[in-house]
Parts: sequence; structure tokens; C-alpha cells
Amino acid sequence: MTPAQRNYDDRMRRALDHIDRHLDDDLDLAQISAVAAFSKYHFHRQFTACFGLSVHRYVQLARLKRASYQLAYREADRITDVALDAGYDAPDAFARAFRRRFGQSPSDFRSAPDWAPWRAALLPLDDLRNRTMQHFDDVTIRDFPATPIALMPHDGDMAAIGDTIRRFIAWRRANGLSPADTATFNLFHSDPTDPAAGPVRIDLCVGTDRVFPEGDGVTAGLIPGGRCAVLRVTGRSDDLAAAALHLYRDWLPDSGAELRDFPLFCQRVSFFPDVAEAEAITDLFLPLR
Repeated sequence: MTPAQRNYDDRMRRALDHIDRHLDDDLDLAQISAVAAFSKYHFHRQFTACFGLSVHRYVQLARLKRASYQLAYREADRITDVALDAGYDAPDAFARAFRRRFGQSPSDFRSAPDWAPWRAALLPLDDLRNRTMQHFDDVTIRDFPATPIALMPHDGDMAAIGDTIRRFIAWRRANGLSPADTATFNLFHSDPTDPAAGPVRIDLCVGTDRVFPEGDGVTAGLIPGGRCAVLRVTGRSDDLAAAALHLYRDWLPDSGAELRDFPLFCQRVSFFPDVAEAEAITDLFLPLR
């Protein structure tokens, strides 16, 4: 990439970052183009040529994605407030746009999300963000302390993991284990991107040493202490495949390190929709001997 191309890409990414950090504001073409220092008369064509989405569609998809997360995972958020956050003056207009995009009304999605059309509708946005927004820090070595956890396993189809997340959030809320006070982890027992590897197993975990009754799908566990290679990922965090590939393909062979017999895991330091998706922070841990 030439210096001129790198400068152009940086300016376009500034526009994306501005949109994602200001979804609550009145975003217009002149304002967004000014952030990237481009002419408003050409910017809409430049944006579409660069990202494959118009500015209007990107803003709409970004707002509707955040709205869908609020509906699915934040039951205290009223639908009227979610509609206003998404830039709609009236719940009816929001409901029409939501149904047109995802095939369900906001209330139906809140009660029983249909994940397949939801994922298909957001694929253009997520592909764009995977290419442009995910940022990796340098790999560091950290001594991770032994951490007792309560875990809820997700076994099988990754398309249904949203339902497991909803159950896990409800269980956490019922037991007073707020993410603001207790750490959130995921243990990756298998590679969700490799169908040949067999059934997917991912554990949704909260750091706690409390004992809970059996029968709620949650068991006690432990993340053992020890040295770990740590990769901090800033940006979209519901797909960590590129970050894991960077650890295994780029960092590990040159490091001379040997792996410990414990799965790859991550800590969700801050996550969407509590923060803008561009500002979500995830630490990915590779256990070392």
C-alpha cells in the first residue's frame, strides 16, 4: 500500500469511527465527510466505492444492530427508548424498519429472536467491520491468576449461540453478578470456524467463587493460573477468528513458546452495546507453559 493509499484509508476509517461513536446524534453527509476531510459533493460515492455500502445504509444498519442487541440482551430497555436511540421519532416507524430488515417486529424479536434472518441482514455490516474496524495491539505475556468461574456451556450450532447468551445474561441478572462487578470470560474448547472439528463447545463464564444450586445449566469451574500470551482486540468482538489466527499463525511460531493444555479463552473487558462497537475491548489469552 502506498502512502497515498494509506492516508486515504485512514481518512475513510475516521468516518466509520465517527459514525459508530455518534449513533445517537443527527448524522448528515456534510458532517461525516468533514471528519474525513473530503468534499460532501463526492463523499457518498467515495464511501460506497470503498465499503460497498452507502452512508445511509451503513448508518441505518449500525443503528438497527445496536437496537437488536438492546432488545435481545437488555430487557430493561423500553422499546420506545430503543426506537429513539435508533434515530426514529415514533415507535411505529422503528417497528416498520426493524421488520423490513429482520423479518420480525421489535417485540417479537425481544421475546424470541429468529437469528438466521438477523444474521443475514447484518452480514454486509459485519463483513465491512471485520475488514476495517478490528484493531490488534502487540502480543504481551501476562501471569494470569487462578480464577474460579461459574460457566454455562454452549454446545452445537453457533447460529443459536444468541439464545445461550440470553439465558446466561438472565441467570447472571437473577444472581446479582453484574458485568460491572464480575469479570466475563469465554472458553473456546473448539474452533467454531471449522465444521470438520466436530461439535462447537464454548463456555460462557463469570468470575465468581460462589456456589450455585444444580439444575440451572451452570456449573463451577476454574481458569488455572499461569503464563499466557495476551492479544488485546479493540473493535467488533463477536467474531475473534482473525485475532486467534494472528496468535497461532503469526505470533506463536516466532515466539519459541510452548502451549499449555488448556483452551484458548478471552475476557470481555467492555462490550457492545454498552460501548460503541468500535470501542469494545476483548483480551484473548493463549495459555503457555
